[in-house]
Amino acid sequence: MKIYFLGTGTSQGIPVIGSDHPVCKSTDPKDKRLRVSVLISWDDFSFVIDCGPDFRQQMLTSNCQKVEAILFTHEHADHTAGLDDIRPFNFRQGEIPIYGHQRVLDNLKRRFDYIFEKVDRYPGAPSVNSIEVRKNVNFFLGGKTIVPINVYHGKLQVFGYRMGDFAYLTDVKTIEKDEIEKLKGLKVLVVNALRIEEHKTHFNLEEALHFIEIIKPEKTYLTHISHVFGFHEAIQKSLPENVFLAYDNLEITL
Repeated sequence: MKIYFLGTGTSQGIPVIGSDHPVCKSTDPKDKRLRVSVLISWDDFSFVIDCGPDFRQQMLTSNCQKVEAILFTHEHADHTAGLDDIRPFNFRQGEIPIYGHQRVLDNLKRRFDYIFEKVDRYPGAPSVNSIEVRKNVNFFLGGKTIVPINVYHGKLQVFGYRMGDFAYLTDVKTIEKDEIEKLKGLKVLVVNALRIEEHKTHFNLEEALHFIEIIKPEKTYLTHISHVFGFHEAIQKSLPENVFLAYDNLEITL
C-alpha cells in the first residue's frame, strides 16, 4: 500500500493569502501546504480521501492517472470543494463512486446540484455514484476492508478510515472508547495536529500526542497543519522518534 500526501494544510492552506507570518514566507517547500487530502493505492487500485479546492493542482503534481473512488470525511469546503474537478477522470473512466455519511452526501447534492441532476443533465457534468457510509458498517474497496472510524470535529460527526494496518483521521477533537478500539494494532496512523495552542474543534499537538500514546501505532504522521504551528524543520526536531510531521508530496509505503 502506498500513501501519497496530496495536501497537509489547514482550511486556508499555507501560505495564507496576504499573511506576513514568517511560516507563510518560508522558502522551505515543506512549509508550503495545500488543503488536506491523501491518495492511497495498492496493486492497480487507487482512491482519494477528501477532494478539496486544491484537487486539480494535486492531481497534476502527483501525476495521478486514475481515481476509482472518493471517501469523504465530512462536508467542510476544504475537504469537498474540488468535486467538479473529477471530470477528466470521468471522461476516461466513467462514473466514480463517492462515499460519505448521508448528511455529507445530502450536502454535496445541495451544493453541486448539477452533478446529481437526473433530468436535462448537462453533458459535461461530473458523474458520481453516492454510497452511504454508516457507523459500525465496514465496506470494501479494491479487495480490502474499509473500517469507518467515527470521531467528532467539535460537535460535527466526521469519519476517519482504517484499511489493514493503516488509518487516516483528520479534523478530530474527540473520539469514543469503542472507536479507539478499532485503531489498535496499526503500523501507520495519520492524524491531525493543528497547532500548539488548544483549539475548539481540532487536536492540538499535546492532544494528538496523547492520542498516539493510547493507540500506540508503530509510526504516526501529523497532518492538517496550521501556519501558526511553526516551521516544519523546527517542529520535527521536537517530536518523539516515531512521530513525523507530514508534508505535501510525501509518499510512504506499507
